Amino acid sequence: MLRTTLKSLLARKLRLVLSGLAVVLGVMFVSGAFVLTDTLSRSFDSLFSDAYATTDVGVSAKPKIDVAELEGEAVPTPFPAATLDRVRAVPGVAAATGSVTADGAQVIGSNGKVLTSFGPPQIGLNWTGENELVQLRTGRGPTADTEVTINQAVATAAKLSVGDRVAVLTPHRPKQEFTVVGIFGYSGNRDSLGGVQEVAFTERVAQESMVGQTGVYTQISVKAADGVDPAVLRDRVAAALGDDYVVKTGEQLSADAAAGFDEALGFFNNILLGFAGVALFVGVFLILNTFSIIVAQRTRELALLRAIGAGRSQVIGSVLTEAVVIGLIASGLGLAAGIGVGALLAYAFGQFAGGLQLAGIGVPVSAVVSSFVVGLFVTVVAAVLPALRAARIPPVAAMQDVATPDRPLTRITTAGALVAALGGALLALGLSGNAGDNTLWTVLGGVLLTFIGVALLTPMISRPVVSLLGRLFAWSVPGKLGRLNSGRNPRRTAITAAALMVGIALVTGVTVILDSAKSSVTALADDTIQAELVISGAQTGPRIPSFEPSVLERAAEVPGVATVAGVYADQAQIGGKRTWVQATNDVAALREIFKVTPSAGTIDTLGPQQLLVDSDTAAEHGLSVGDTVPVQLSRGDARTYTVTGIYAESDLFGGFVLPVAATADFAQPKPVQAYLKLAPGATVDQVMPQIEALLADSPTVSVANRAEFIEQQTSQFDQLLMMIQILLALAIVIAVLGIVNTLALSVLERTRELGLLRAIGLRRAQTMRMITVEAVVISVFGALLGVLVGTGLGAAVVRALREEGITDLVLPWTDMAVFLGLAAVVGVVAAVLPAIRAARLNVLNAIAHE
Repeated sequence: MLRTTLKSLLARKLRLVLSGLAVVLGVMFVSGAFVLTDTLSRSFDSLFSDAYATTDVGVSAKPKIDVAELEGEAVPTPFPAATLDRVRAVPGVAAATGSVTADGAQVIGSNGKVLTSFGPPQIGLNWTGENELVQLRTGRGPTADTEVTINQAVATAAKLSVGDRVAVLTPHRPKQEFTVVGIFGYSGNRDSLGGVQEVAFTERVAQESMVGQTGVYTQISVKAADGVDPAVLRDRVAAALGDDYVVKTGEQLSADAAAGFDEALGFFNNILLGFAGVALFVGVFLILNTFSIIVAQRTRELALLRAIGAGRSQVIGSVLTEAVVIGLIASGLGLAAGIGVGALLAYAFGQFAGGLQLAGIGVPVSAVVSSFVVGLFVTVVAAVLPALRAARIPPVAAMQDVATPDRPLTRITTAGALVAALGGALLALGLSGNAGDNTLWTVLGGVLLTFIGVALLTPMISRPVVSLLGRLFAWSVPGKLGRLNSGRNPRRTAITAAALMVGIALVTGVTVILDSAKSSVTALADDTIQAELVISGAQTGPRIPSFEPSVLERAAEVPGVATVAGVYADQAQIGGKRTWVQATNDVAALREIFKVTPSAGTIDTLGPQQLLVDSDTAAEHGLSVGDTVPVQLSRGDARTYTVTGIYAESDLFGGFVLPVAATADFAQPKPVQAYLKLAPGATVDQVMPQIEALLADSPTVSVANRAEFIEQQTSQFDQLLMMIQILLALAIVIAVLGIVNTLALSVLERTRELGLLRAIGLRRAQTMRMITVEAVVISVFGALLGVLVGTGLGAAVVRALREEGITDLVLPWTDMAVFLGLAAVVGVVAAVLPAIRAARLNVLNAIAHE
């Protein structure tokens, strides 16, 4: 039986290719994700190992606020420079170097624009000289406060050379100009460490510019004396400094840095695997359809096997063996393709990150195991139902030329209704917020069951809907034949259409949600924000763009400006919880601009040790007017503030509001936004040029009118939608392959029928048009289902998010029309090869085909 199965499989190589292609693509996505994250993880492990190679023991002050890798940027805590002498006095210390290192040194290039960074930090530090890692390529280190030395990555990006003048923005100082006196690189001929941009100042300038105070360091690098174990030296230094410091070996520092990055990589990997799961789910429909058609085509062959003694279990085993073989081959090919895709994406990431030196491309065990487990599981599961159907073929079918009869749709329709109802119930439970910690899984389970339920219900509606769609092409004989062919087997048509339905439904649903969110936010912002002009910047890295506080005062003096409310932002620890806080220079103006209403106390003024809080946050922390609350900001010691006012939370403004004096302890003591309300009679065109002139030294921000500002903020929805559509494209590609697969196997199944049609006068061109109409009808049917299901799912999510501020339901009619139009094009493309094959059939051989 095994030899028979393998010979049958090898005799139908096209079937093998078409069946395995979906698995290849899905497994490619899975293995590619693991190869990519493994390569990047090892690359950054090597990077961090090199970065700490010259450090036996590292010393830093305990951070004021612990920040996880995915929650923001850790802010270094300065400590007295005298600590360096205490470390040097510890037995076993050969050398100790104090340094000031912080993110936020932004170089303005020769074109007047700030160098951007999409991930790697922009470090400002004090020059401590060359070592085994840092190597001067030209020039020298800075010795005067007007000099800087930059790494080669900055020099290349900003087109700078030794002797050039360069402007630098820093967190604690206005724009400063320096002379470039040196350019350095790193061992291994590297221009940067993972794309990090570095600017080295003199010690005093680094202290003033990067941490805002002199006589401090942010870290100390210790070199152990010969024969002293770093772990032993670490314990000695820790004992000498006390509990206010974090003391670790270089290996620990490297491992901690790598662990933080691995956390971010794990999150990214899960996203990729989620989209891979969608692709594989779509692939199940393709494989199921393939094996169903194969079983129908092999009815006489399987019946003959039953007639000569093969049992039901052997027939089931035969079909599943084919599935296992296809799964193994497809998994192997998918793994190989995934290695290539992972390597390509890793290279692209390395270039995007500023020339990250990649570790060698490796194949982790997780990639191999997951590829074969997923590939085999998907293929075998999809083949189970066709295998059971094959086992029910009676031996007598071998004695007659029979077609597989259509079975009643009652049971599959009932099952579909029950599954869809269960899916809807899970969705309702998850979206209502009553699923507790399992909300995400409840929603995902509801979506999955809804898709399965709709797929099971599709055969019931496929014949009338396909017949209706086919009437658009029924003006010719090929069109009429194509219409009839597309509806002759409702199950087959339904499964083929369901594969496309899943991808289109997800894209449509996400589009409905994001367009509704964008419309709601736009309407809310337009109604709430009472400022004609807004100063802000587009965030491209870990730090929010900012500008000098003096701009607020100077803007308030511009003719035509009535009020100016600046907004500062920072992370804080309040009541044991980490949260974002805001500060403002004019709380009364901010209240007017955001139409904030009081709930208790006064919210028009704010003293140095007072704060405001919205009603929901106050209830969460158990706060009332008059209560005191300790607030720990990114810098400085914890301070106690008194709650003097509670305001009604709005969807655009909320949380704790601190006085402007508190920004001295902010990680970034500069405003990140400013809202300008104009005086009666003043126009935007009159005032905007004057505000633009005030921002000449703050190139990371710009001024925009209210409509432009709102558009800038909501454009993030469009970017997110595009990213999701790109990732879902693979699922749609697999669905298209499903249409090609169905048509190709149908042409094989209908060889004799096609020969007879050709014999009675159907020309080759007409044959091709007939196949094309069949493909277009199925494709448009699947897209129509996807649009309807996606709209329903999206509308349900929008309805559930009404209390979160998404009040508008926007149906993307243009996008939906485009999806249907593209589906027709997809049908035409999918029909090309099957149509050509059908047109080339030899008429006599086709008539004689059995």
